[in-house]
Amino acid sequence: MGRNGLVTATPRLGATRQAGGDVQFAVWAPFHERIALHLFDPDDRVVEMRRHDHGEHVAVVDDVPDGARYRYRLADGRELADPASRHQPEGVAGPSAVVSPDVGWSDGGWTGIEVDDLVLYELHVGTFTEEGTFEAAAEHAERLARLGVTAVELLPVAEFPGERNWGYDGVFPWAAQHSYGGPHGLRTFVDACHRAGLGVVLDVVYNHLGPEGNVLAEYGPYFTEAYRTPWGAALNFDGPGCDEVRRFFVESALMWVTECHVDGLRLDAVHAIVDPSPAPFVEELTAAVHARASQLGRRVLVTAEDAHNDPRLTRARNLGGIGMDAQWNDDYHHAVHVALTGERDGYYEDFTGVDDVVACLAHGFANSGRHSPSRGHRVGRPVHWPGGAPSRERLVAFTQNHDQVGNRAAGDRLSTLVDADRLRLAAGLLVLSPFVPLLFMGEEYGETAPFQYFVHHSDPGLVEAVRNGRRGEFAAFGWDPDAVPDPQDAATFARSRLDHSLTEIEPHRSLNALTAELIALRRELRVRSDVSSGLADPVEVSQTGAVVILRRPAAAVPSVTLFNAGATDAEAVMPAGSWARRLDSDEQRWGGTGAVVVDGVKSGGAETVGLPPWSFAVYTAAGW
Repeated sequence: MGRNGLVTATPRLGATRQAGGDVQFAVWAPFHERIALHLFDPDDRVVEMRRHDHGEHVAVVDDVPDGARYRYRLADGRELADPASRHQPEGVAGPSAVVSPDVGWSDGGWTGIEVDDLVLYELHVGTFTEEGTFEAAAEHAERLARLGVTAVELLPVAEFPGERNWGYDGVFPWAAQHSYGGPHGLRTFVDACHRAGLGVVLDVVYNHLGPEGNVLAEYGPYFTEAYRTPWGAALNFDGPGCDEVRRFFVESALMWVTECHVDGLRLDAVHAIVDPSPAPFVEELTAAVHARASQLGRRVLVTAEDAHNDPRLTRARNLGGIGMDAQWNDDYHHAVHVALTGERDGYYEDFTGVDDVVACLAHGFANSGRHSPSRGHRVGRPVHWPGGAPSRERLVAFTQNHDQVGNRAAGDRLSTLVDADRLRLAAGLLVLSPFVPLLFMGEEYGETAPFQYFVHHSDPGLVEAVRNGRRGEFAAFGWDPDAVPDPQDAATFARSRLDHSLTEIEPHRSLNALTAELIALRRELRVRSDVSSGLADPVEVSQTGAVVILRRPAAAVPSVTLFNAGATDAEAVMPAGSWARRLDSDEQRWGGTGAVVVDGVKSGGAETVGLPPWSFAVYTAAGW
């Protein structure tokens, strides 16, 4: 039965079980004067909901078991899923379900992970294993921990249409995808990662919703026509009704942290969140997550993807920033990709290769207020302006990720574009950089399966629009549009699955071993800065032609790393001191022809080390 009088002043959205066992249902629906709750379990019943201030409709109901299906019935008789549904067991078109908040957690002693310790591993649940489930992915947690990864970053898992999707077409921002295992599967995955010593970062999409199964617009002014995003109508973060829209997404973020124990959120494309208000939504969300983490006695990180290269995202709030923990650095990927492949089409025309690799290593971004030919305007904040240079320890760098692989016409990975020498060099440039490194699933061993774009929509018109849209995206790169795989074809999804057995054969086994060695070496050599104060990692960067030199003189173990990102032999001048070789990318154990750089150097500041093409070497102070 319903007991609509027992409601807190600000009820939590969705279906939440209260201390006494009753379930409270709350939905913000200002477009409607009357809404009823239609429960299907344990028997069919309809409960009238009470309308509260600001358009909230609330009912408190007893005798509701976990898993009970329900919908909200509008005055015209239509029935819709809960926009704050935590579970859609039958997909986006089905009813919502009540979820138990507890799964028997075993991570009571887990307190999260610091930015300074992050080594991220981006993972798509559906293609990471043959089964494509949270449970199957959890079986790899200990292997990833042995590799040296400290946190898994899941591509979006919010409920999307069908059973295969990258995740950026999600339409229920509170519900974990049913075909992956739903909320119980996600919690089981997180618990397994914590037992293995891994954090879990979740990619969340708060800049748009997908086109199929979206019910939010039926309830209230969740969207605005004042702005547009590349994916359709923008979410309403600054117009009439925006306070409750903000609340909806902030509570979604807090739900993932509180009920699913995730250790961080990666906000997709914050540049597409249009919000000129004095209190930006992304700042409000970041502050709320950090406050909830403090209440829980845990560290929870907030990171973001941003095409504007805006260092204010990670600047402290007391210095006028947003206060995020880290932001993605596409510039580093583009610069390294151009250096290794020579591609200069599309957005790669903005980058010159090695010079821009050095610019990123020295200042964070290559585009720091300079003109972008591909965009037709300047990008980024000049480094000589106050706050223009971000802390490099707060930038997430990568040489592959879901976008940079999946948004190629054929979804081809770097392992199929360059030879083994350059693949090893890419690993060194990433892991030994001063940035937070992010590995894309399978990158550690040189996975060769593509990562292609796939969907599973039910509307034929939408399917055709997606097909045509994908073909059109590649015009600037000169890729053959007829070679673009059909996103709706199940074979496109199947081709994108990893083959973990490759780790047992060469050359994949050697690359996997090198990746693990690099992560261990990074941990040993890295200069640990006080990132909370905004101090940059004190790494010295220099360049001689195609040779990039990274020096860490202030580290516990002083080191010099030499990268030859060129096709010819090169020499690097060593700084003064006595140096012993720690690692050579040409060693046979990594699949090379044998170590070729000298094993020791005593330099007064003029001695040189010769490097073969596409190689790197690490030296540490002799005697350490």
